[in-house]
Amino acid sequence: MEQKYELRLYVAGKTQKSVTALSNLKKYCEEHLSGQYSIEVVDLLLQPQLAEGDQILAIPTLVKKVPEPVRKIIGDLSNKEKVLVGLDIRPRS
Repeated sequence: MEQKYELRLYVAGKTQKSVTALSNLKKYCEEHLSGQYSIEVVDLLLQPQLAEGDQILAIPTLVKKVPEPVRKIIGDLSNKEKVLVGLDIRPRS
């Protein structure tokens, strides 16, 4: 069975960087994980207490919860190769 990816993107409001990060993330997920992922966006302006659980130090930060191991990627996710490697996604051939 295919592994489902659980991703959490931490942002602080609708900044250009966080909007870019989310749109990049959605694009990569559709390309490589179509139908096998969920993205939860956590706005730390609204829920600052949630930063502690995943030890978020910078914004935006993407956390891959599932599959293990948990991984974090900081930034607007514009470096596709870095994101795919960080999420341990093999490009479809």
